Amino acid sequence: MIAVDMSALMAIVLGELQGEACMTAIEEAKQLLISAGTVAEALIVSGRRNVGEEVGALISGLGFEIVSVTAASARRIADAYGRWGKGIHPASPNYGDCFAYAIATEHDCPLLYVGADLCKLTSALHYRDSSAEAAV
Repeated sequence: MIAVDMSALMAIVLGELQGEACMTAIEEAKQLLISAGTVAEALIVSGRRNVGEEVGALISGLGFEIVSVTAASARRIADAYGRWGKGIHPASPNYGDCFAYAIATEHDCPLLYVGADLCKLTSALHYRDSSAEAAV
């Protein structure tokens, strides 16, 4: 089981170098989790980059379990942003990153992401693969 961040989806759809490693990790996972908040973020960002249909099809086609944002998870998301968010901590995850982080911590599973924002968080859930620039 892995949780997936928007950055991994965008890397796949945009054909970035890290996209292939992300797709391999997704294909090898027995279960895929994604926050409803992450889905919204992915659709917003991809729509602005004119790849909204592709991201929507990717999410639908891969069989993600879309995890709802509950009152309890909203508190975890706010807590994560309050501890590590932009301007507070060197990790500086954005608001959307915190949805993915909360799902990974709630389900005690690895988080698939691309970029440096999430790798600086003090959590054993993150592993940075520097050879492919993707992290699981």
